[in-house]
Amino acid sequence: MALLEVKNFTKSFGKLEVLKGIDFSLEKGKVLSIIGSSGSGKTTLLRCLNFLETPDTGTMSVNGNIIFDASNKKRVSEEAIRKNRLHFGLVFQQFNLFPQYTVLENITLAPKLRLGEEKLSKEDKKLRIDRINTDAWDLLKRVGLTDKADYYPCQLSGGQQQRVAIARALALTPDVLCFDEPTSALDPELTGEVLSVIRDLKSADSTMIIVTHEMDFAKHVSDEIIFMANGVIEEQGTPEQIFDNPSSELTKAFLNKSLESF
Repeated sequence: MALLEVKNFTKSFGKLEVLKGIDFSLEKGKVLSIIGSSGSGKTTLLRCLNFLETPDTGTMSVNGNIIFDASNKKRVSEEAIRKNRLHFGLVFQQFNLFPQYTVLENITLAPKLRLGEEKLSKEDKKLRIDRINTDAWDLLKRVGLTDKADYYPCQLSGGQQQRVAIARALALTPDVLCFDEPTSALDPELTGEVLSVIRDLKSADSTMIIVTHEMDFAKHVSDEIIFMANGVIEEQGTPEQIFDNPSSELTKAFLNKSLESF
């Protein structure tokens, strides 16, 4: 059974059709990269997965349980949306760290807020807070930033901020970790440190969806590639199929153009 299954996602903004019937599935521990030109619908798809946008049609299932069904016309509560979002972690292009909090506080904020919604004894709450803090230090170690725990975002490089953003997304232990062009806001010399962290996550069997313009990275870290064009999945397959033997003329043209830019 697929960990994530998406069927017939469509999304329009007024008369503009951005997604025109998206279907795909993702197995646990696999990495899916989504590539395509600007305006192809990649980011909108990612935002729909994370409940930041609402698809006009379609369903989404995690572990065989439907967590979104556009045909259900009943108003979904904010509490249900928040619960469904917990299946996904999202790392944004622009980091989106809270500038008033330290690195450690940025990572622990969401788990502690979530803890506040639970009815626990003082003793159990203290134990959980200790666990949250311990887990945050473990995450900082994974992204190589234990020495920056008390720093504020303004004291970090762009690459370091993005690594903190990755640790923050992991803090709620999502089923699927999503990246929206994680290196697009970085200088070339800082890109490598972020991509290295993502490679390490793959080694740890994290399930990931990565919208990226880094073709070489997508080719070598992905288990599956989706090429999107004009709001549809134009082609899908293994990295070898997509990069070495694409069947779509649109895929060929996109890859040729991408390679010319290097």
